[in-house]
Amino acid sequence: MNSNIFSQYFSWHYGDQTRALIGVWKNFLRFNFNYFSLPLLFKTLFYPWRKYQWFYGRGFEVGRFLQVFISNLISRMFGALIRSLLILIGVLVEIFVALAGAVILIFWLVLPVLLLCGLWFGFKVLF
Repeated sequence: MNSNIFSQYFSWHYGDQTRALIGVWKNFLRFNFNYFSLPLLFKTLFYPWRKYQWFYGRGFEVGRFLQVFISNLISRMFGALIRSLLILIGVLVEIFVALAGAVILIFWLVLPVLLLCGLWFGFKVLF
């Protein structure tokens, strides 16, 4: 407790609160990653959409076989398309959160300098 208020402020600003801000940033990144379920979307990329599947049944009929095959193929393609769009949106949001966090962190680190420059400019204008 022998240090003055300025060193306590800078210790708080650049130490404790910077670590807390980085922790909040990591939580936002983790939340987004889990919210969009990116690993699960990659794992199930070519699964049928909403588990819509048709079965061939007993026996073999060329018309029935082609109908079921094409229907299942369309369901898988539609599932891949929707999941690809969700993956793209998730990655874009993740990039946005990463860039926004970087901008906020840089602003936080420069904030004391901006405060001092603002005070200096204010006194310069005043006198």
